[in-house]
Amino acid sequence: MANATEKKPEKKVLTPEEKANLQAQAEKMTAELVKKSQQALAEFSTFTQEQVDTIVAAMALAGSQNSLVLAHEAHDETGRGVVEDKDTKNRFASESVYNAIKFDKTVGVINEDKIQGKVELAAPLGVLAGIVPTTNPTSTTIFKSMLTAKTRNTIIFAFHPQAQKSSAHAAQIVYEAAVKAGAPKNFIQWIEKPSIYGTSALIQNTGIASILATGGPSMVNAALKSGNPSMGVGAGNGAIYLDATVDTDRAVSDLLLSKRFDNGMICATENSAVIQAPIYDEVLKKLQDQGAYLVPKKDYKKIADYVFKANAEGYGVAGPVAGMSGRWIAEQAGVKVPEGKDVLLFELDQKNIGEALSSEKLSPLLSIYKVEKRQEAIDTVQSLLNYQGAGHNAAIQIGSQDDPFIKEYADAIGASRILVNQPDSIGGVGDIYTDAMRPSLTLGTGSWGKNSLSHNLSTYDLLNIKTVARRRNRPQWVRLPKEVYYESNAITYLQDLPSINRAFIVADPGMVQFGFVGKVLSQLELRQEQVETNIYGSVKPDPTLSQAVDIARQMAAFKPDTVILLGGGSALDAGKIGRFLYEYSTRNEGILEDEEQIKALFMELQQKFMDIRKRIVKFYHARLTQMVAIPTTSGTGSEVTPFAVITDDTTHVKYPLADYELTPEVAIVDPEFVMTVPKRTVAFSGLDVLSHALESYVSVMASEFTRPWALQAIKLIFDNLAESYRYDPKNPTKEGQTARTKMHYASTLAGMSFANAFLGINHSLAHKVGGEFELPHGLAIAIAMPHVIKFNAVTGNVKRTPYPRYETYTAQKDYADIARHIGLKGSTDAELVDALITAIKKLAKSVEVDQTLTGNGVKKADLERNIDALTDLVYNDQCTPGNPRQPSLDEIKQLLRDQL
Repeated sequence: MANATEKKPEKKVLTPEEKANLQAQAEKMTAELVKKSQQALAEFSTFTQEQVDTIVAAMALAGSQNSLVLAHEAHDETGRGVVEDKDTKNRFASESVYNAIKFDKTVGVINEDKIQGKVELAAPLGVLAGIVPTTNPTSTTIFKSMLTAKTRNTIIFAFHPQAQKSSAHAAQIVYEAAVKAGAPKNFIQWIEKPSIYGTSALIQNTGIASILATGGPSMVNAALKSGNPSMGVGAGNGAIYLDATVDTDRAVSDLLLSKRFDNGMICATENSAVIQAPIYDEVLKKLQDQGAYLVPKKDYKKIADYVFKANAEGYGVAGPVAGMSGRWIAEQAGVKVPEGKDVLLFELDQKNIGEALSSEKLSPLLSIYKVEKRQEAIDTVQSLLNYQGAGHNAAIQIGSQDDPFIKEYADAIGASRILVNQPDSIGGVGDIYTDAMRPSLTLGTGSWGKNSLSHNLSTYDLLNIKTVARRRNRPQWVRLPKEVYYESNAITYLQDLPSINRAFIVADPGMVQFGFVGKVLSQLELRQEQVETNIYGSVKPDPTLSQAVDIARQMAAFKPDTVILLGGGSALDAGKIGRFLYEYSTRNEGILEDEEQIKALFMELQQKFMDIRKRIVKFYHARLTQMVAIPTTSGTGSEVTPFAVITDDTTHVKYPLADYELTPEVAIVDPEFVMTVPKRTVAFSGLDVLSHALESYVSVMASEFTRPWALQAIKLIFDNLAESYRYDPKNPTKEGQTARTKMHYASTLAGMSFANAFLGINHSLAHKVGGEFELPHGLAIAIAMPHVIKFNAVTGNVKRTPYPRYETYTAQKDYADIARHIGLKGSTDAELVDALITAIKKLAKSVEVDQTLTGNGVKKADLERNIDALTDLVYNDQCTPGNPRQPSLDEIKQLLRDQL
C-alpha cells in the first residue's frame, strides 16, 4: 500500500458525454451477463435436492482446499489484514457455513403440517447481484456462492477494485468445482473490469431478483436505492459492556483476540468497550499487560485526523486505514508506539459520543468508556449504536451466563445480535463461539439499521429476529477402543476374540523375521475353530499411499473379517489406511485400480479441519472388518488413536489423517513385544511419546479427562526412558524389563490423551521437516520440542488459538504444572518452564539424541531454499489447530530456523 504522504495523481474529469458512454457500455455488458444468468437459472430450477447438495459439498471442499492460497492472495492484493486470520475466515466460509446449510431443504416441499394442512415449497429467487468488500474479498465470495448454489439461484458478482484478482480467483475455484459436480454453466459470473459504472448498471438491472450487498455505507445505500430488493447490512460500530462481575482475564483475552483478528476488519468487531467502574483500572492494566497501548491524550487528535473523514454518518474510516495494524496507523499519524504494542486504546467521555474516535474503526483501535451503574452502561452502548451501527451488534461480558441482567440488557439494546462472553469479531459471524446464530458473513441490522433482515444471512430470509447468543462449550468426548488389554502375554486374548474366521495380518519385515507374526499365528491356532490367515509382511518405514493401496488390494482378494495390525507406528498406520481403502473399495468398485481416483480421495481425506466433527469429508464406517492393534514399539500410541500418518509418494510430504473410523476396536498392549527393540528406536519413540503427552496436556482441547493420562505418561517417561534405552536384551535385568514395560504403558497413556485432546505444532514441524529431510519422526520431534515449549510458554501479548473451551491463555502455567508433577524446582512458572526444557535436553542427551538439525545432517542452505514452502505446510498441518498459541507464518519460519 502506498505511503499516505505520497501525492495521488489527479483524476481526469469526464465530460457528460464520456460518462454517458461509459454508462451505456456498462449497461450492455451487464445485460449480457444477466441473460446468461437467466439461462442458467432456468436449468438450475429443475435440479433435485440431491443434485444441489452434491454441488454445494464440492464447492465447500474446494474452498477449504484453497483456503490458505486465497488468504495469501487477498493479503498480497489488498495489503490489509492478517494472512492467518484470512485463512480462518475462508475455512469458516466453506466449512462452518457448509455444515450449517448442508441439511437444509431448499428444493420442492420443505415442510408439511398435515394437521394444519399446510405445505411449504421452496423456489429460487432468481438472479442475484453480489457485492463483495475489500475487507473480506475471498471469504465473502465463497460464502455467497455456496448460498446461491444451495438455493438454486444464480449470481453475478461486482468485486471491489482493490481485491478484484483474489475475489475472482475465489469465485473461479468454487465455480469450477460446482460445474464439475454438475452445476449449470454461468450460474456464477462476475464483472471482469471493476468500475462504479459496472456495479451501478448491475444493481439497477431489472433482471436482478435481489442484491446481496456487503460493503461500505455508500455501496449499501446505493443497493437499497437501486429499485431492486436488497439484503444489505449497515455500518458496524459494536460496543461491549464489561460488567463488574466478569472474569476479567477471559474478558481481556477475548477482547484482544477479537481486535487483533484480521486487524479488526470484521464488522462485528468491538469498537468501544464500556467498563464498569469497580473493574475499570484492572481491565485497563491487563489490556496493557497483554499488548494494548493507552494512547496519550495529546496524540488523540493526530490519530483521529489521520484515521477518520467526515461523512453523512458522522465520520468514516479513511481509505488506506481499514485492516492495517495499530502500529502502522500510529506511525502514519506521526505517533510513536512502544515495541510489542498493537491495539490502541482511547479513554473517551460518553458525553462526546459522535466524535471521530467513537466511530466504526475497521482496525485495532478501541474506545474506552467508564460507567458507574448497569443502567449507565445500557445508555452508553445504545448511544454509540444510535450514533453509528444501529441494529448491528452489541455485547456483554459478565460473570454468570444465567444472570437475569443479560435479558434486561438485550431487551433494552436496539441490536440484532447480543453476544455474551465471547470475542465479538468471531462470535458475531456465528457457529464458532455460539450455536445460537447461523454462520454467515452478511449480518443483518433489522429495522434499526434500515435493513431488510435482522439475522445472519443464510438460506432463510426476511424476519426481524433478535438473538441472544451465549458463549458455548460444545460437549467434549473421550473415544477409545472398545477394549484395551495389557500386561505380559496379553496377546493370549486373541484366543477369545469374538467373530474371527478370516484374519489379515499387517506387519513389517522384522515382525516376520523375528517371529512376532508367528506368536500371533500360534494364538489363533489355539482357537477351537480354525482361522484362515493372510499376511502382508513388508511394511516399510514412513509408509506411502501406494503401499496402503497394495495392502487394500491384498485384503480385497482375501476378504477378511478381522484385521490385525502388528508392529511400530509404520505398520499400524499403513494397516489403518489399507483397511479403510479396502472397506471403501467395496462401495466404490474399481477404485483400487485407478491411481488418479486414489490420489484424489487421499487429497480429500488429508484436508485440514477446525473441528473433527464438522470435517467436510467423512471416512466411511467400516462394516466388514474389526481392527485389532498390537504395538511392538513404545512410540506412536496409534493402537488407541484416530490418527494415521501416511506419506505422499510424489512429494514425500507426511500427512496426518484423523478420523475416529481409524481407531482400532481392540488394542493389545503386551510388553513382551518391546523387550528386543533396538536402542535407537527406544530413544526416538520415547521422545515422540513425551511430545504426545506434553502437547496433549497444553492443547486447547485438553480436559480434566485427558490430562491425568498425559501427566502419568510424562512421569513414566522421565523415570524410565534412560533405563529402557540402556537395557540389553542379551543381558536382561529386572530393572530394564520394568522400564521397557512402563515405557510401553506410557506410550498408550499418551495416545489415549492425544486421541482426545489432539496435538500441536511440535508435530506439525516434525511431520514436514522429517519428510523434507528424511529424518526419523521421533528425531524430528526431539529437535523441535524445546523450541516449541519456549514458543508456547509466554505471557502478555499472545495470539491464542480460538477454541471456546480454552478461555484464557495458560500454556506457561500448564508447562509449569508438568514440571511440578515430575519434581522439578522453580520459584515461578517461568523458572519451572526453563527447568522443564533443561530436563528434556538432559533426557535427550541421556539417550544420545542430538537436538539440532545441523547435527543430523541438515544444511542451513537447504532449509532456507525450502523454508517458504515448509512454512505453509506446517501451518496447514492438521496438528496446528490444537496448539495453544496460534503461530503466524513468520513465527513458524523462525521456529524452523531455530532448530538449526
